[in-house]
Amino acid sequence: MRCVIARYPFELTKNGVLASMAGVRPEPVTGDAVTIGRRRYPVMQVGTVITRQDRRDFTGDEVARAMARLGFTCHSRPEPVAPSTPDALTPFQVASALLGTPGPQDR
Repeated sequence: MRCVIARYPFELTKNGVLASMAGVRPEPVTGDAVTIGRRRYPVMQVGTVITRQDRRDFTGDEVARAMARLGFTCHSRPEPVAPSTPDALTPFQVASALLGTPGPQDR
C-alpha cells in the first residue's frame, strides 16, 4: 500500500512492517501507540523504524493513519479525567482529612 509520510511516498505492507519491527524492543508508551504482533509500540518509534527518518520529520498522526490502513490496532493517548462533580475533594483536602490537620477553610 502506498503511504505518504513526511511528504515521502512509501510502499508499506503488513508483512513488511512486521518484519521491520521483529526484534525491536518497545520503548515506554507515553502517548499514541500501535499494536504490532503482541507488543505495543509508540507510533513515533514505529515511524522511525519503518521510514528510517528522524522523529522530527513526521507526525504521529501520519504513522497512526498508515498503520490503521494496514490493519494494525492504534491506541490514542488517554485523556486526563477531571472530577465529575464540583464538590469533589481536592488531594489537599483528602490528605488533610486523613491526617486530621485543619485545612485553609477550617481556620
